[in-house]
Amino acid sequence: MSFLRFAVRRLAEMAATLLAASFVIFGALYLAPGNPASFLLGGRSASPEALQAINEHYHLDDPFAVRYGHWLGQVLQGDFGRSITYRTDVSRLLADRLPNTLMLMSMALVLVLVAGLVLGWIGAVRGGFADSAILVTTTFAIGTPSFVAAVMLQGLFAVRLGWFPTGGAGEGFGQMLWHLTLPSLALALYLIGMLARVTRAAMLDVLGQEHVTVARSRGVSESRVIRRHVFRNALGTVLTTGGLIVSTLLVCTVLVESAFSVGGIGQLLELSTTTKDFPTVQAISLIMVALFMTVNLVVDLLHPLVDPRIALGPAKKAA
Repeated sequence: MSFLRFAVRRLAEMAATLLAASFVIFGALYLAPGNPASFLLGGRSASPEALQAINEHYHLDDPFAVRYGHWLGQVLQGDFGRSITYRTDVSRLLADRLPNTLMLMSMALVLVLVAGLVLGWIGAVRGGFADSAILVTTTFAIGTPSFVAAVMLQGLFAVRLGWFPTGGAGEGFGQMLWHLTLPSLALALYLIGMLARVTRAAMLDVLGQEHVTVARSRGVSESRVIRRHVFRNALGTVLTTGGLIVSTLLVCTVLVESAFSVGGIGQLLELSTTTKDFPTVQAISLIMVALFMTVNLVVDLLHPLVDPRIALGPAKKAA
């Protein structure tokens, strides 16, 4: 199967999965006990005319399939409805808050990739005391949840030492880097430990393979052996964890943004869930699913390029 055909098939699978996810996200509201109109009223009493107006505006009198089709059509046009809590378009809310979340996740991802790969490399190649120290450090990192790391970092570096602000996302690129340093570190700590462990294990596995021994016997320098024969072959295993890393970032960003008052979509999701602002919850949930699926798609497309031994489709049966 050619790479183009593989990519088209994965895109079609992603579109079908995203459609199914949108159905579940929209339908989850109507599986909750009570009338959706009661969420909109916030428990307040209303006249029959007001209830009728709400039902007409949100199409609550229409059959479920009609409501879903109307909502999906609006979403495909970039219209996620109107926020119940903030009394404004959900698209505007997301446009204001999404840059903070993307910046936070990008900074955390850079920390994860750089620190995780470097620590894993050093642990596998040097061994000895360095490997033991890295194992202890990564064990501590993996055992520290993001919300605990957020409290610890905030208490030490923001409150006690005053090196960083206690909250907010700042304005401008420089200010955002300063404000989001501690949140990104809290978000990345667990994943650094996980990626370092995966990288170390993958490289150690490749180090014991025959082609590495052959390369060394031919006089290839050790640095070249590590770069071209060990790390490159281990990269496929490391890349497989990409989807898990992004999914963890998406989940933990809600906790970290709330702890540092970052003002991103993670914090918005928490507040919207508390206030039963279901148009906002639906929009953020759908965006998070789409981000997760997009990253998985990119990982799947990069995997055969990184490791050509991986087949792009089901193997053909021998004649």
